[in-house]
Amino acid sequence: MQEASLQGVLKTILIIILVYYGLKVLTRLFGPLLLRYVTKKAGEKFQQQFSQYQEPKQQTEGDVTIEKKSEKKSSNKDVGEYIDYEEID
Repeated sequence: MQEASLQGVLKTILIIILVYYGLKVLTRLFGPLLLRYVTKKAGEKFQQQFSQYQEPKQQTEGDVTIEKKSEKKSSNKDVGEYIDYEEID
């Protein structure tokens, strides 16, 4: 059975600290670039989805189109009866 030496433990802790600070520095350097790239891609995706719905339909002169709104004003009468109540102090 092997025991951990003080030198090995210190070396491991030093490596962990160096990796932590190295990642911290790299994040500060490349974080803004990565964030800019992600926001640019998301903006392009939203623009593409928006343009799909906003394309004007080309109509020739004299064409008539009628667009009806759907009317859904049916109420459900099976909800129950209405009970009027008064508050008592």
